[in-house]
Amino acid sequence: MDKNTARLRRAKSTRAHIRKLGVARLSVLRTGQHIYAQLFSADGSKVLAAASTVQADVKDGLKGSKNIEAAAKVGRTIAAKALAAGIEKVAFDRSGYRYHGRVKALADAAREAGLQF
Repeated sequence: MDKNTARLRRAKSTRAHIRKLGVARLSVLRTGQHIYAQLFSADGSKVLAAASTVQADVKDGLKGSKNIEAAAKVGRTIAAKALAAGIEKVAFDRSGYRYHGRVKALADAAREAGLQF
């Protein structure tokens, strides 16, 4: 089993649990160059908000797009967009990634900006 298959297997069980909770899902995608965050509706049919290091407003003032500082800015941005859409409580979907580094920085920044996990 390669790394990506194992990651997707871990993500599958987490998403099944989140579906039972019936709350909006904050999903993270981490690549070598960027980090992306999307907020899905409770049934998973609509994307309610999105933020990434590819967007110009997030990219402004950052040294790079693949560090903890950039991930924290994405977390703050997605939290602001979620609160503007009227969503305060979400379930954090780390997509099978370990909860450390950039993923942890994004989650912590979103919590500090007002989201409840």
